[in-house]
Amino acid sequence: MKTIKMLAVAALVLSTTACNSNKVDGKADGADSTAVATIPQKPVNAKDLLPSKATVDSVSYLLGIQLGSMIKNYSMGDLNFNMIKKGAEDFVASKGNPRDEDFTKQFKVNPEEMNRIMNDFIQKRSEYVGAINKEKEQKFLDSNRKKAGVQETESGLQYIIAEAGSEVKPGSKDTVYVHYKLALTDGTVIEEVTAEQDAVMLTLNRVIPGWTEGLQLLGEGGKATLYVPSELGYGERGTSGIDPYSTLVFDIQLDSVKHFVEPVVEDKK
Repeated sequence: MKTIKMLAVAALVLSTTACNSNKVDGKADGADSTAVATIPQKPVNAKDLLPSKATVDSVSYLLGIQLGSMIKNYSMGDLNFNMIKKGAEDFVASKGNPRDEDFTKQFKVNPEEMNRIMNDFIQKRSEYVGAINKEKEQKFLDSNRKKAGVQETESGLQYIIAEAGSEVKPGSKDTVYVHYKLALTDGTVIEEVTAEQDAVMLTLNRVIPGWTEGLQLLGEGGKATLYVPSELGYGERGTSGIDPYSTLVFDIQLDSVKHFVEPVVEDKK
């Protein structure tokens, strides 16, 4: 719409300019006019208005990125990219109105079945990834607990304390200020708050159980690596960027603690 409006404005400007340039004789506002030579307008070739090949290629590539983002976010695995291309080409070449009764018959798969087919596919992929990750997680935790310096709580949280910190430790309702790095067991970094950034404020009863438990092992200034099993993390569902049954590896520095203060209930007597 913006392009259409801009072209309309441009046309209006050209029209006004052409009218003004044709006023060779005559008077304006009671003053003598001087002759002005008109400059012939070069005819516009419609093909010159088309986007360049480079622009077309860029737009095509960006649409591919957008599609790729969806595929990756939903952990769709190895899709058939030839069929993706075929589906796009078939729809662009389709005839009639999508509201027509016979519109969907020109496609290999009925688009009206998209939600059902996609949901079934995503569900099966999630179950598959979950089963694979569950096996990997158990192997990792069994191996990791045998490494030097690794300790384990009754809940299954594994950890290494690099620096214990002061005697000021947080409770389960306290607020903490931390720097941390979150990674998967293969080393993939999910997010990081570096030393150059401000510490993040968290309330321990509003985070995953692995954090609630792990941070209470440290005092202010303490540093630790937490190996958080999926049961103490995002479980069988996972979350954005984290698959189901994923062990999380946190490198944490506890900067400061703000203790929770029970609200005072006034006696209304």
